[in-house]
Amino acid sequence: MKQTASRRCDRPFDSLEQEAYLNLWRTYDCLKAIEEEVFAGYGLSAQQYNALRLLQAASGVLPTLAIAAKLVSRAPDITRLLDRLETRGLVERERRADNRRVVQVSITAAGKSLLQAMATDVQRCGKRQLGHLANPDLVALIALLKESRSPHETVVRTPSIQSSRTASPTVLR
Repeated sequence: MKQTASRRCDRPFDSLEQEAYLNLWRTYDCLKAIEEEVFAGYGLSAQQYNALRLLQAASGVLPTLAIAAKLVSRAPDITRLLDRLETRGLVERERRADNRRVVQVSITAAGKSLLQAMATDVQRCGKRQLGHLANPDLVALIALLKESRSPHETVVRTPSIQSSRTASPTVLR
């Protein structure tokens, strides 16, 4: 009995899973600080930047709920996020004539210009965050993170468009 208690004292974690999770959390915190520094310089949050990138990749137009479903991290208030981007002239919103419940969001020329202006700093940010790792290590890390996340992927429900029983998974690729 004393050996087991002694082993617990030697190990500051309850399990390997807990140690892995806490290391992941700590790593996220360190890397996020670097990211926030870059985005703050442009007056954006990471989620706002992500929304602009999604719009740009989608040829400029997406329904509001599609943006919410595709964000890297959940946005509890997608409307407020888009309000802020619209106030800055980075996006425009329009209700579809054939379905007034659907709000189409498009990136403006100013939004595209901002992304272009940020591109070099965003690339430098990535290098600062993980540039010390070799490419094979990055590929292995990506695969391991995807595998770790896969049984827990967020399911986003879009009741205003789909039945509340229909879910579409949000997948980070």
